[in-house]
Amino acid sequence: MLETLVPALRAAGTRPAVLHRTRTGAVRTRIRAADLADLAEAYAAALHRRGLAPGDTLGVAVRPGPRALAVMLAAHHLGVRIAVLDPSAGPDVLRARLSLARPTLVLADAAAQAVAGWARPLARRARLALPPLAALGPVATLGPRLPGCAPRLRPAAGGPPPAADPGPDADAVIVFTSGTTSSPRAVVHSRAGLAAGLRTVAGLVRPQPGSTVLGGTFFVLVPALAAGATVALPARSPGGLAGQLHRLAPSDTYLTPPQLRAALAAGARFSGRVWTGSAPAGADLLGRVKQAGAAEAWSVYALTELFPAAAVEEAEKAAWTGDGDLVGQPLPGVRAVLSPDGELLLTGPGARHRYLGEEPDPWVRTGDRATLTPDGRIALAGRCKDMVLRRAENIYPGLYEPALHLPGVELAVLVGVPDGDGDERLVALVQPRSGTDERRLRSALEAPLARMGSARPDAVLFAEVPLAGRSRKPDRGAAARLCAEELAR
Repeated sequence: MLETLVPALRAAGTRPAVLHRTRTGAVRTRIRAADLADLAEAYAAALHRRGLAPGDTLGVAVRPGPRALAVMLAAHHLGVRIAVLDPSAGPDVLRARLSLARPTLVLADAAAQAVAGWARPLARRARLALPPLAALGPVATLGPRLPGCAPRLRPAAGGPPPAADPGPDADAVIVFTSGTTSSPRAVVHSRAGLAAGLRTVAGLVRPQPGSTVLGGTFFVLVPALAAGATVALPARSPGGLAGQLHRLAPSDTYLTPPQLRAALAAGARFSGRVWTGSAPAGADLLGRVKQAGAAEAWSVYALTELFPAAAVEEAEKAAWTGDGDLVGQPLPGVRAVLSPDGELLLTGPGARHRYLGEEPDPWVRTGDRATLTPDGRIALAGRCKDMVLRRAENIYPGLYEPALHLPGVELAVLVGVPDGDGDERLVALVQPRSGTDERRLRSALEAPLARMGSARPDAVLFAEVPLAGRSRKPDRGAAARLCAEELAR
């Protein structure tokens, strides 16, 4: 798909490839198909002139959009691997991780350079931080350059060199994930694995020529553009997002659960199919999306190590009466087994090749406890590390949290709070939806709490659930600290 995308874009000519929303709310063409093809080839020529060759590493700290996609296509053409620099990982962790894959060149837009420089104090409030980029390797600016930024990487004329063919097992992309500063972990996807992941997305979503797709990630852009669809980058504000959905009526919409909740709160109406992942999405949230107009609402289970792994539509998820969070049937080619201690292990053509600095391993340890139904569906039972030990009983929050997501509940988590002698109190932290009567909600929660048996929480607190990371997942550590402070009052 990556090899054929540039020719397909060039053949599409002046068809809009990527749309964006202006400050006034108008929808404008960000780049046309042939222009995106030209940009990818011009960046390939520019990187080649900078001396990048197969096997080199290109660090990229660029916001999603046409330039980022063009650079990815250029690197793939040259056989260069991309190292995605995530500003939410923290500078010390990033510096430690990049010591395993020192970039030949770092490409950063002006915003990323501001995060690493003069805007560091402001960025820290948003939990974003980058080390001084020049300490990682030579730096070039992608896109408009502001004072203090590195020199620009200017698209070069004359055409790119012939496409490199380093082989299917060659590294394509490095994405940094779990680990510590002293023992960083970086997921390495091969060229074959990346291609398999893109094919799986295309087979699941089936984007249609001439349609409009709302989303901004690499796994949205490539399959949609390859199919002849136009992609609209999501607005950042909930109101802007609601306006986009109204004006564009996209056939497919990709948003994270926090984006969906914010859009719904802003009165958004949906159309076509809606896809969400990267954080838990319960049947209630998916049901609200369908009530707001979507024909289908899908939750996609994906990991940095294997994207995507499984998917389930709202109707199937709402009908689930078993324990845990149903995430659906493994997608074609994906195999799921359980370790002796109940951890979900996955493998498939799109699985990561290895962790940087480690030997290849086809099986991905997800860190999730799970059960498998007789027909092979996966139901998550919570993170292995999130177990709460109360009165010598092991309690896995993921088994019980779905029952807390009643109408009127925005988010809910179960966390353990230290209670002396190594024991813990189990606390339900519930975030009511705006406008919900808390007394009625507390009463409504009594029924699901009673069904939890010995796992019934010791306390139920109403407050906003803390979020963390680029995917804005519930921050269980912060939630436990918040509950401990509230209970100590």
